[in-house]
Amino acid sequence: MRFSPGIVLGAPGIYHYPEGLRRTLAGTPMDVCAFVGVAPRGPVRIPIPPEHLIDQPTALDPVYPRRRSVAVAVESWDAYTRFYGGFEGPGRLPYAVAAFFEQGGRKAYIVRIVHDYGYPAENMAAVAAAVLPGADTSRGTLMLCARSEGRWGNGLQAALGFSIAPLQPLPESSPEMLVFPISEALPHGTVLRLHLPKTDTDPPIRQLRFVFDIRRQGSAGSGDERLHIPLVPALEIDPQQIRIERLEAEMRVRDGQGQVEHFEHLGLSSRHPRWIAKVLYQESRLVYPHHSWVEADITPQDADALPLLPDLDNETTGVSFQGGEDDYADIDFDDFFDETWTPADPEPGQGVYALTHLPDLASVVVPDLYVPEPLPESTASVSPRSLASGRFGPCVTTTSPEPDLTTATPRLEKLHLDPGDAADLDEIIRLQGRLAAFARRLQEFVVLLDVPPGLSTPKIQRWRTHFDSTFLAAYYPWLQVSKSDDGRNGLVAINPSAVAAGIIARQELRFGVPHGPANVIAQGVINVDERISTNQHDALHPLGINIFLQQRDGAWLSAARTLSYDLRYRQLSVRRLVTMIKRSLRRQMQWAVFEPNGPALWNEVRLMLHTFLRRLYTQGAFQGSSESEAFFVRCDAQLNPRSVTDAGKMVAEVGLNPAEPLEFIVLHITRGGDGTLIVEG
Repeated sequence: MRFSPGIVLGAPGIYHYPEGLRRTLAGTPMDVCAFVGVAPRGPVRIPIPPEHLIDQPTALDPVYPRRRSVAVAVESWDAYTRFYGGFEGPGRLPYAVAAFFEQGGRKAYIVRIVHDYGYPAENMAAVAAAVLPGADTSRGTLMLCARSEGRWGNGLQAALGFSIAPLQPLPESSPEMLVFPISEALPHGTVLRLHLPKTDTDPPIRQLRFVFDIRRQGSAGSGDERLHIPLVPALEIDPQQIRIERLEAEMRVRDGQGQVEHFEHLGLSSRHPRWIAKVLYQESRLVYPHHSWVEADITPQDADALPLLPDLDNETTGVSFQGGEDDYADIDFDDFFDETWTPADPEPGQGVYALTHLPDLASVVVPDLYVPEPLPESTASVSPRSLASGRFGPCVTTTSPEPDLTTATPRLEKLHLDPGDAADLDEIIRLQGRLAAFARRLQEFVVLLDVPPGLSTPKIQRWRTHFDSTFLAAYYPWLQVSKSDDGRNGLVAINPSAVAAGIIARQELRFGVPHGPANVIAQGVINVDERISTNQHDALHPLGINIFLQQRDGAWLSAARTLSYDLRYRQLSVRRLVTMIKRSLRRQMQWAVFEPNGPALWNEVRLMLHTFLRRLYTQGAFQGSSESEAFFVRCDAQLNPRSVTDAGKMVAEVGLNPAEPLEFIVLHITRGGDGTLIVEG
């Protein structure tokens, strides 16, 4: 006998079966792309503490290892810049992500690559730090660290302040016990400031008391419930003769690029529910508390003159961080991979293997897998002084303006490979082969590759022979862009795969998975890095190289094929359609695992699958003049004989006839005897 957990049974009667328990199948989204590359800032080296410390700041203790790579979801370019910064680094990752959202993408996962220094050195990355004045901890200074390594942290500023709120004890209070109404809601770890009256010989005294013993007395909800706080040591006078205040901390942090964090009602003890170290660890995007004081109590340096929180409106009101350094020069090819990861691992791996547990991932782009040429230098132009005015006057001879002030861009030296060099080209193929193995191992998404720039057609053809996978797609040539918020001089050549990823997402969102993600003008692309001739296009298209062609209106993506020699999967839309169906069935049919295995279950499975595929057929996903020509579903006694059911198995078969996008239109031209032309097609 089975009862649904959604039904609460009471007295005998008729109960309506909850609508939400109907079993249906629906397609899963296939528009999400992941980008793996180099950024100047962003989440890396995340602590991996024991499970009972997962949400506690004690996880920052160097005794615990850290996860070097982590995938973070962003849903806009602004969200990306808040986490990872802008175009100031040496990597092409920001250009790739910007292109994705510019084409119409809505969600992307980002994995920032940093160098693997090994454990325990992994926990000693060069992050910026600062000591906040105005308070001390029972274990030393109050130090904060940038959330991640890099010079970006040197632009951080932080300030600490205190706020007070008056408290009025009830008349039944005594020198040994303070009593407050339940409405005060004083938590454990609260700090009280007591103003003891002055005497004839002594000035007023202000004491700070940490409250660690709070007793609730009285009947809950009766109106007579009270908070009783023992005082140790006891006071020497009646509490009604002193002034009592609740003391809390406030903190403000800014990164110098527009992000400001403000934390209020912070506790000064680790027992407080809003313990300052816990709040920063769980809520801040910019800073971590230093591990040395995450379990220590904090006391203001002067209980009499408590500093208020400044606005951080100028560089003199906060404490600046220092010591942050970039590790661009150390990053190498192995930082993108994790050969120790296996599908049996319960947690994601490092590098691209940080993407292994993402349920909605459909495409992967690795824009910084290698560097064919460094990015242009960043410049800060000096504009000449304008001599224009509203009145005529004599001509003025001006001197030439000062030359541009050029800031040297850091380089990814260990990632540089020249595709024109035979040895470097072999290394590029080897690295892309590791991505191909990654995709083949998971079989959950398509990795979008970039054909190395500057290759001749014969070299591209030889490059193509190294790949044969339905989970790979290749794009060529590289594309030139210019961003208004980028300080670089001139055009930047970016990965065509990044633009293609955005087009794939846009076509998916507009038309669905069956629609071929091609025949689209790329947004924001100024020019192609190399113009492809008709003869080149004719040679590369049958090989599955997806070409961007420069047209009058912009760069046009002419095809969407995979790098598979299997003709059934040569179209990217077919690969994505089959992946979507497999993903939907695997996730939405788990209910069948513990059902009685018999004709009733087979009929229900067959009906669900048929309804699901019929819906896709009406959307144009399959070819055929009828449903029987487009797909079939089998789940019966023939597929499930006694030997199968006795083993606890159920077998169903699904056959598909996917529709392929139309790539060629053939026109038949006939010249009539009367001199007319007849065009058919």
